[in-house]
Amino acid sequence: MGKSDKFLGEFEQMVLLALLQLKENAYGAAIRQLLDQQIKRTVALGALYATLERLEKKGLVSSKLGEATPERGGRPKRFFKVTNDGLKALQRAKDAMDTLWQHVPNQPFEV
Repeated sequence: MGKSDKFLGEFEQMVLLALLQLKENAYGAAIRQLLDQQIKRTVALGALYATLERLEKKGLVSSKLGEATPERGGRPKRFFKVTNDGLKALQRAKDAMDTLWQHVPNQPFEV
């Protein structure tokens, strides 16, 4: 299995799915808020940005700087977007999980 054939990690999948939901509004604080609201996962911004940088190095996301705003002390937001390779990796991970889940009996899990 080559480097590009490796499966995405759980958190990487969550981040990519958040980017897809947020569309053109996918920047650090918005991604963090979505993950907290939808799946009750509190994420440190440092961990989120480390993941986004790793995904960008793999070519699975791209980023661009927005306009500087006074609310941010003149600093621009960095917006992220899932690339075609990111979409393919996400679909591959979903397909693998779907295949594995097909072979799990349809009975309640004991907790």
